[in-house]
Amino acid sequence: MSDVPEIICEDCGKRLFHENETTLKVEEAVHKKFCRKAEGGDHSYMHKDPAHQDTFDAERANDEKDKPILKK
Repeated sequence: MSDVPEIICEDCGKRLFHENETTLKVEEAVHKKFCRKAEGGDHSYMHKDPAHQDTFDAERANDEKDKPILKK
């Protein structure tokens, strides 16, 4: 059995591994964008303020009965 290439994130310690080195490099690039930096940190950089519940996307607004309105 051959060794599988791996990368360990210096910020969070997550081990990334894949048989294909090109795929591993892609996984590393994606991980760098979404790395939580520490266990238990936020999973993305898109956060919604709990006090602000209105939608930011008018295409996905709700009507007065709280049913989704999807414009076509």
